[in-house]
Amino acid sequence: MARLFTRKELPHLASTRDTRDRLDLIKGEFPIANPRLNADRIIYHPGDTAAKHYHIGSQHIFVILEGEGLLLTPDGPERLKVGNVAVVVPEEVHWFENDSQANFTFVEFWAPPPVETIWITDDV
Repeated sequence: MARLFTRKELPHLASTRDTRDRLDLIKGEFPIANPRLNADRIIYHPGDTAAKHYHIGSQHIFVILEGEGLLLTPDGPERLKVGNVAVVVPEEVHWFENDSQANFTFVEFWAPPPVETIWITDDV
């Protein structure tokens, strides 16, 4: 049977590493049998950036909903815009930056959910 979750029922987490706005959409604690993916809605406000990181054992997929911003990897930046879909492979170091004057919003999916997220503190 289908189940509707209201916004108030979804965990709305304040990031401890940056000023982005994260709303969990699908996580292991939800009443979904054997979830094979996680999903969040992320908003980077103008000037927001995230720390370099990577995910163990998980494809990371981003669907851009609003605005534009940068997906950065050690290979360089990629500009993401509304309608773009980007894929980061397991263990690929990445981070984001909103270098625009508007919100940069996307839904991110992990398939399968990551075993662990590793935050990078040194230069890659």
